[in-house]
Amino acid sequence: MKGVVVKQGDTRNELELATMSQPEPAHDELLIKVHHAAVNRTDILNREGKSGYAVNPILGVEVAGEVVDTNGSELFAAGDSVMGLVNGGGYAEYAVMPADRAMKIPESLLFAEGAAIPEVFLTAYQTLFWIGKLQHQETVLIHAGASGVGTAAIQLAKQLCNAQVIVTAGSERKLQFCRELGADILINYKEQSFDEEILTKTDGEGVDLILDFIGADYWDKNINSIKHGGRWVLIGVLGGGELSNVNLMSIMSKYIQLTGTLLTPRSDAYKEELSQEFSRRVTKYFERGKIRPIIDRVYSIEEANEAHKYMEDNRNIGKIILDMNNA
Repeated sequence: MKGVVVKQGDTRNELELATMSQPEPAHDELLIKVHHAAVNRTDILNREGKSGYAVNPILGVEVAGEVVDTNGSELFAAGDSVMGLVNGGGYAEYAVMPADRAMKIPESLLFAEGAAIPEVFLTAYQTLFWIGKLQHQETVLIHAGASGVGTAAIQLAKQLCNAQVIVTAGSERKLQFCRELGADILINYKEQSFDEEILTKTDGEGVDLILDFIGADYWDKNINSIKHGGRWVLIGVLGGGELSNVNLMSIMSKYIQLTGTLLTPRSDAYKEELSQEFSRRVTKYFERGKIRPIIDRVYSIEEANEAHKYMEDNRNIGKIILDMNNA
């Protein structure tokens, strides 16, 4: 089969399409004919050699495709259309996935749309509800609102909790798209001081919950933006991962709950439970068109380098998808 790996000896760590052995499913794993995979920042980190999510040399952590072999699992049958997280190996013609982690693709969606769901929607779901404990009609600040996780989080917060959603983004185009998804307050971080805007819009109280992809660059403004007793979930460090001269009393005096999380390194059991709860609670919203996966662009698998560059340039609104059908 064909799979995308990091080109050996290349100074930029570019990707190449190589001939690989087809994976063999273990007991209760599914063998999936991959129709589409999706690009994630964790794939870029792995390409650059800065992170490692698996021993599999093939990149990719989420796929959508057709079940070829159930290998003893009674949860699915050959021919079922499924989506979900894999432990590496997603950028390939075939991939294996634990059967109890796979999710049926809603009948109203295409394979490309299914590939746009698992990583970002599961990340948004666990961040908002498992960790962030978002409650009905609370106020949530979502940074990078037009990103894959951002677009998922906006919809989940509005549809499941009728929350007041505040987003930051760097262009009017991105902000208006966030509005279309349900965001209530739009802040251009390049032109406005988001903490001042938030305090004005919330009568000086701040927000109940922050979903933070940025990290160090937003530290002080996030402190200013959050309510006393608010929750702050750190899920990215696009603005840096190191701080100097931090006054921890700023956390203590507002009794803020600050939690860091990543989804990819989590255990199989964690991902299984998360996937199953998400499917039970959210699938009906996809079927009714209340929540939708957001796709920016679809690249052929031969264009994997271009797809990574597009994400690195922060040009996407929603997901970047790789089409495996002509590999």
